[in-house]
Amino acid sequence: MKRVFMLLVVAVGLLFFTACGENEAVLQPDTDDGEAPLASSINVFNWGEFIDPQVLSMFTQETGIAVNYSMYASNEEMYQRIRTGGADFDVLFPSDYMIQRMISQGMLARLNWDNIPNREHIYYRFWGMPFDPYDQYSVPYMWGTFGILYNTAIVDEPVYSWDILWNPRWANEIFMYDASRDTMGAALRRLGFSLNSTNIEEIHAARDSLIEQRPLVRAFAGDQIKDWMIVGDGALATVFSGDAVWAKQDNPDLNFIVPIEGTQIFLDSMVIPITTTRQREAEMFINFMTRPDIAYLNTRYIMYSTTNYTTLQMLPDYMKDCTIYWPPEEIFYRLEAFEDLGDFKEEFERAWTEVLVAN
Repeated sequence: MKRVFMLLVVAVGLLFFTACGENEAVLQPDTDDGEAPLASSINVFNWGEFIDPQVLSMFTQETGIAVNYSMYASNEEMYQRIRTGGADFDVLFPSDYMIQRMISQGMLARLNWDNIPNREHIYYRFWGMPFDPYDQYSVPYMWGTFGILYNTAIVDEPVYSWDILWNPRWANEIFMYDASRDTMGAALRRLGFSLNSTNIEEIHAARDSLIEQRPLVRAFAGDQIKDWMIVGDGALATVFSGDAVWAKQDNPDLNFIVPIEGTQIFLDSMVIPITTTRQREAEMFINFMTRPDIAYLNTRYIMYSTTNYTTLQMLPDYMKDCTIYWPPEEIFYRLEAFEDLGDFKEEFERAWTEVLVAN
């Protein structure tokens, strides 16, 4: 998917210290106000390779709270661990549609914003999202888009539309991302429909267009796509913007565009499960993660786009001026976030299976 996944659990102790900036809001473990003493540790559940490891030890050094850190490979894996009640986690990092599902099922705690003053650094575009319209449960962390990565040394025509992926000229030079919502979403937007469509005729139209495209596609894959594109094995591919940033660093001939018909914006956010007994400590961690210098370390490590506008101004020019990393303002009007479709998601899966087995 949009990250490199590893499964491990790390108990983070006091490794080294980095002082915070003088003007940043930081919650210190002051218990002189009659509150209960802070917990000695918290349990954090995040995507693989989706945080700078030094940040965890820095949090411990500044607060005295150890971080027990675990990783998951998909939203669904995380959801099942939390839903079954067999996990004791305090901070999670789900994506847009999964946050909506967890809110609707009463699985998330409402945040005490008094404990998260660094929220002021989050760019306004990422508040009031459809999955949490009143900003009660989630704090934006990283974001990106889904679009077309292409090799300018091979593709000698303008790339601006999803249509180029249906052009027979590029037969056997196209890689498509192997995921139902993402690739079906691209086909839906190409046809002028919402990527959250629950109209069965629109789903079938997207399916049929992908079956039509099928003979042109060399492979449906995941993380391997960016590696193939880096070494010049293909001309065009669908990838996430973060992977495109990585790929362009290794192969300057590569470029990435958000198609004119529009695409998805993904947003991974920090939330607290309703089952936590350490909400104050969890909010301290979220506030820490939202501090601009910490957000800087994370975005430089991950290379996905930060939601922290103060951090954006701190980045080197090659990042903040890169339209892949931070697209022009008008691009935001072409973006649509995934919503939880409930049982209708099965229609996407059924249609996608029919695409994959088509001759």
